[in-house]
Amino acid sequence: MELRHLRYFVAVAEELNFTKAAQRMFTVQPSLSQQIKDLEQEVGVQLLIRSNRKVELTEEGRAFLKEALLSLEHAEKAIFDARQIAKIHKDQLNIGFVPVAEMKVFPYIMPNIRAHFPDIKIDFHSLTDSDQFKALRKGEIDIAFTRYLGDDEEFESMQVFQEPLTLIIPKDSPFAQQKHVGIKSFNQQDFVISDEDASPQLHKIIQDFFKQSKLNVNVVQKSTNILLNVNLVGMGVGWSLVPAYVIPLLGDKIVVKNTLEPLPMIGLYASYRKDQKNEAIDLILKILKEQFYMEMF
Repeated sequence: MELRHLRYFVAVAEELNFTKAAQRMFTVQPSLSQQIKDLEQEVGVQLLIRSNRKVELTEEGRAFLKEALLSLEHAEKAIFDARQIAKIHKDQLNIGFVPVAEMKVFPYIMPNIRAHFPDIKIDFHSLTDSDQFKALRKGEIDIAFTRYLGDDEEFESMQVFQEPLTLIIPKDSPFAQQKHVGIKSFNQQDFVISDEDASPQLHKIIQDFFKQSKLNVNVVQKSTNILLNVNLVGMGVGWSLVPAYVIPLLGDKIVVKNTLEPLPMIGLYASYRKDQKNEAIDLILKILKEQFYMEMF
């Protein structure tokens, strides 16, 4: 019996659908079905009841699922521990981040890390929030800088800062000459907003703001990265709400407009594993607290 058999079984047991389980495990259904048959043959009991209409766990299957989940959890922990020991021996630090950390955080922490740990090898991983939490859970990165807090009990997190969203519009817009813009002017305007998969927290904050403010905007383009928001506004495609850190990146074809009403805030958070012992991360947290006056969660 191999770990892949357990992973395939857990996928089927949780989905109760061979097609969905195969998609989840990035395999084809006939191969998945054969893996489950092989597993049942090795265990010696029927784990699943299959019919044309549904898939169910047998009583034996439910008992096996409980232990299979524990086995996979222990395997993940073993992998994590081994990677941690290897990184200690290699003096290596893996940092996950979203773009704002690269501009607002790294200039403070990197000189200090270099000064205190001159031999450490640092690898940077530009990942989405959800991918960072997955990598942190597996021990592939040591610290994550994300736009929202993870809900894993194994993580410790802290808020680095909050920053406001900013309205940017094309320079040739009729509203560009106005000193302030009321949010009611957003109604029926063409907007470029961040894609939900690429920036789920920013997408949620903006959509909630539109809804709560009873604004009806025309979403003409969804962007997979914040620089695309900027470029599309510069091309006159529409308006956009972006985090304030983007302002220095704007060209001469874009205008930042103050609004009469306050715009939403968006946070940045640093997360790491509670069971992780790493002097470099301790230094990072110390610098962040001193620089940004953070509050632990």
